[in-house]
Amino acid sequence: MTRRARWADETYQGIVRTGFRVKRRLFKKRSPFQLVEVVETAGHGRLLLIDGMTMVSERDEFVYHEMIAHVPLFVHPRPRRVLVIGGGDGGSVREVLRHAGVERCVLAEIDPVVVEASRRFLPGTASGLSDRRCEVRIGDGVRFVRETAERFDVVIVDSTEPFGPAKELFGPAFYKDVRRILTKDGIVVSQAGSPFYELSTIRNLGRILRPIFPVTDAYLFTNLTYPGGLWAFTFASKGPRPVKDLKPARVRAARLPLRWYAADVHAAAFALPPFVRKALGR
Repeated sequence: MTRRARWADETYQGIVRTGFRVKRRLFKKRSPFQLVEVVETAGHGRLLLIDGMTMVSERDEFVYHEMIAHVPLFVHPRPRRVLVIGGGDGGSVREVLRHAGVERCVLAEIDPVVVEASRRFLPGTASGLSDRRCEVRIGDGVRFVRETAERFDVVIVDSTEPFGPAKELFGPAFYKDVRRILTKDGIVVSQAGSPFYELSTIRNLGRILRPIFPVTDAYLFTNLTYPGGLWAFTFASKGPRPVKDLKPARVRAARLPLRWYAADVHAAAFALPPFVRKALGR
C-alpha cells in the first residue's frame, strides 16, 4: 500500500493499477509467507490485502464467495463434507455452512495471520470460522490433501494467484491427490484468475484437469475490486455436470439469504465467450 494521498494502490502484472481511497490502516503484519494488511476504505469498506494485492473487500466479497461455494454445492447431489483450501478470510466457509446438509467443513489455510486478521477486522466474512461444523487447520493445503485419509464431497480451492505459497495448488500432482480424496460424485472448484490478464492460468488448469476428471468446465463472474472486473473459476467432477445436473427447484427450496447467486445466474456463468472457450480447447 502506498502512502501517497492515502490510497491503497495495487499494480497488477506491471500493466494496470487500481486504487482505493484509504481512511485508516487497521492491521499490518508480515508472516513467514507474506505481508497481510487490512485497511478501511472510503467506498469499499474494509479491504484485506496480501503482498499489496486485493483479496477481499466488504462491499463485494459476497459475489466471489457465493459463486465459488454454491455452484458446486447445488450441483452435488448431497454435499456433507467439504474441504476449503486457502480462503483464510472465511468467506467460502461462511457460504458452505449456509447449507444445512453440510456436516463438516475443513479449512486448510497455510497462514495463521490471514485467519487472525480476518477474525478481528472482517468478522462478517469470517463468521463461519466459529461454526461448530468448521475445523480450521493451519498448515500446507497441498500436504493435507496428499496425506489425509479423509474423504470429501466437495473441494474448494480458494487460493491466491499461482506464485508463492499457492504455486503448488496449480499443478497436476495436487489435482490427482484431490481426485483421490473426493467421494463418488465429488466436485472440485478452483480460483482461476482473470480471463483478460490470466488467460494462461485458465488454459493451464484446463489442460491439467481434463486427463484427471471426466467432467471439466469453467465459469465466470463479475466483481468490483479485482483487476479487469471479470474473474473465472474452473469446475471438475467425477460425474456431476455443472448445468445439466443443477435443479433450480432445489435452489429455490433452500431459501438461502443470497445476494448474487441464483439458479439462472449459475447457468449463465457457464456461457463462456469464444476467446475463453478457445483457451479451454472447446
